[in-house]
Amino acid sequence: MRHFGHIAPEVRQRLFHREPGAFTADSPARLLSAALGATLYSPATRPRLADDIVKQTDRGVVSMVLCLEDSIGDEDVADAEENLVRQFADLAERGPADIPLLFIRVRTPEQIPDLVRRLGPSARLLSGFVMPKFTEESGIPFLEALQSAEAESGRRLFAMPVLESPELLYRESRVQTLEGIARTVDKYRERVLALRLGVTDFCSSYGLRRAPDMTAWDVQIVASVISDVVNMLGRADGTGFTVTGPVWEYFRVQERMFKPQLRRSPFLEGQAEELREALIEHSMDGLLREITLDQANGLLGKTCIHPSHVLPVHALSVVSHEEFSDAQDILRPERGGGGVLRSAYTNKMNEVKPHRAWAERTMLRAEVFGVANEDVGFVELLAAGIPAPA
Repeated sequence: MRHFGHIAPEVRQRLFHREPGAFTADSPARLLSAALGATLYSPATRPRLADDIVKQTDRGVVSMVLCLEDSIGDEDVADAEENLVRQFADLAERGPADIPLLFIRVRTPEQIPDLVRRLGPSARLLSGFVMPKFTEESGIPFLEALQSAEAESGRRLFAMPVLESPELLYRESRVQTLEGIARTVDKYRERVLALRLGVTDFCSSYGLRRAPDMTAWDVQIVASVISDVVNMLGRADGTGFTVTGPVWEYFRVQERMFKPQLRRSPFLEGQAEELREALIEHSMDGLLREITLDQANGLLGKTCIHPSHVLPVHALSVVSHEEFSDAQDILRPERGGGGVLRSAYTNKMNEVKPHRAWAERTMLRAEVFGVANEDVGFVELLAAGIPAPA
């Protein structure tokens, strides 16, 4: 699979200076953690889940979470588990060449080995499990269960802990909770693919819900905990993990209080004014702003609950030609001793030692999301990825 693999090769050639690289479920963890992109959540109760997975593959989705937790009622868990087993068997029988990386969001540690056993041979389609309300105390049983299921199945399985517990949010317990989480995920480092943020649960603790023209970064109590998570768990010194962006809840807005947040000029240049209007109508201007702020604050990828959110995440994850040029210059072997140089675009200073970690991270993103051509921006990437009307 590859990002933007659902669009025609000749279109990709026009858009990309360096096309997104291919990867599989067996690729190195470091590559997969960067490649997750927009991770689409789906309730495990959906009766045509196998069809949905194949359909989303054709729309550019590369990672999905099939949810047995908050998205379904307590009384539906047993039926949802049975449905998952049937749908995985259906997928395995079809044998599609490419399907997204598939994860199951469980409620309890016991579900992990039980589901792997029940999936049988179709467990080969499974990439891992999402572990809710993760702390040191609750997380260790989940990770031990994952390790046991992996040994029994002979299949590499990844963990994606969700950081969403009140202990993490409350100021008096935050540092202690983060230290415990850090100890736990470090012990199981080779199996922790990424850390996910449960911002809806954070808001719930205070009876809050952000409006469609507000980002998670505008809700200060939420922004503070995300910042602390990145501070302690997202460092670029080799001790950190990929931390993914929070879910965006909206997909159509009837009324707005503030002006749209998308400038008109990039869309006029790309002759895509209708696209701009559609994005505003469906509250995507807020989503685009939040993705940009996620990336500026050290997050990579995003939890998504609607297919329309996937393309904006991926379009804004593509490395610009200017970023790529800067990163290449910084990482040249002859620059190993440091120094300062003017960028090839002659608009900024590149300082080799301080900017090196950024450059390495940019080159990893370039490997999985590609590098845009010099004259291609996010508007062109968005427009190219939208399926043509049937």
